[in-house]
Amino acid sequence: MFELRMGATRNCEGISRRDLLRVGSLGLFGLTLPALLSQQARAAETGPARAPSSPDVNVILIWLDGGPSHIDMFDPKPDAPAEIRGEFGVVETSVKGIRITDQLPLLAKQMERYTILRGATTPDAGHGTGNHYLLTGYPVNPAVTYPCYGSVCAREQGYRNGMPPYAIVGGIGQYTGGGYMGSVYNPFNVGGDPNSQTFSVKDVTPPGGVNGDRMARRRDVLSAVDQYQRDAELSQRGARMMDQFYARAFDLVTSPVAKKAFDLKQEDAKLRDRYGRNSFGQGCLLARRLVEAGTRFVHIQKGGWDTHQNNFTSLKGARLPELDQGYAALLQDLHDRSLLASTVVICMGEFGRTPKVNSSAGRDHWAGSMFITIGGGPIKTGVVVGESDRNGENPVSRPVKVEDFAATVYKALGISPDTTYLSPDARPIRVVDGGAPVDELF
Repeated sequence: MFELRMGATRNCEGISRRDLLRVGSLGLFGLTLPALLSQQARAAETGPARAPSSPDVNVILIWLDGGPSHIDMFDPKPDAPAEIRGEFGVVETSVKGIRITDQLPLLAKQMERYTILRGATTPDAGHGTGNHYLLTGYPVNPAVTYPCYGSVCAREQGYRNGMPPYAIVGGIGQYTGGGYMGSVYNPFNVGGDPNSQTFSVKDVTPPGGVNGDRMARRRDVLSAVDQYQRDAELSQRGARMMDQFYARAFDLVTSPVAKKAFDLKQEDAKLRDRYGRNSFGQGCLLARRLVEAGTRFVHIQKGGWDTHQNNFTSLKGARLPELDQGYAALLQDLHDRSLLASTVVICMGEFGRTPKVNSSAGRDHWAGSMFITIGGGPIKTGVVVGESDRNGENPVSRPVKVEDFAATVYKALGISPDTTYLSPDARPIRVVDGGAPVDELF
């Protein structure tokens, strides 16, 4: 067993990040490399993998766990009463007529590289249930857990360059796995703190003192033992599956592509500074390196947005500056490397926060209105879709439901909304729960 140690942010429902990060090789919320590959070997029994739907589009999802305040970020209300507009001002962005909070000056300069959905809305103001809804496109159902976008992407598009198709950085969150499809489609859990001087990926970096020659010798010895075991115990089909498992595990551990992707020390120090020398900033940089190497979907977990108390102090102290620096640097870096045209970047949480500031200088849960930012890939950028009312309570134009957003994500990935899987009880389930893509984004 191992535990990621990147802080223990706790939301108001009493669930800490640390509670969710305790995972083992067969953890409920994520997989280490051996478990991931072993499950994939077993999954081969169900038949060959389907052809990739759209091999050229990646996704980086920045998940703001806890429910970020839409009014204090991307949907400010400068003309509202003080108890609504809060303590922050607004700043003009690089796109004339669009203003966001003055606490995000770097993202204001990147406005032409993303679009703001100000009509986004959800009926669910709960943390756990809201996570499920926004990350899967389905409301919580006690009988079944639905797969998240990253897991569907992994199933539809598969491996590229030997890299895990779906990875998570910054800690495992709720409902970031394969759901009823099985843990074979859970994310590869990168683990650790990318900002640490000693950061390494447990299942990609060989143990200390074990060089390439020793790894090769160990593989030869293991192969001999496995051959004896296969002859004695395993069927021919099972042997082929395990052969594939060990080969893929060895290939990733010894792969120059994987080693390079996970080695942040290869980056120029000035670029690392631009992202921010903190866990989130370096996580964004790592996400760029992973999609560049072949990973198709990267989820970046950033907690701490459940601001029932001291909302403004908390946001301007670390939350917004880190987000502003890391997110803006990611957009610019992807653009500079000609990767933004093939990489959709999304930023969102599970709901918005109350327009009215409470007696503890905080904002509480609010489902009526929230923000989602999205850009890159086939997405039109530099615009605002939808509008909330003068107090930021509910959409007054172009509301975007959760199901609509899910349909939008899959359309950007080239995955048909009619794609259907079978639940464990053989019930057909579509990946989209009746939503329609936001046409203004395409």
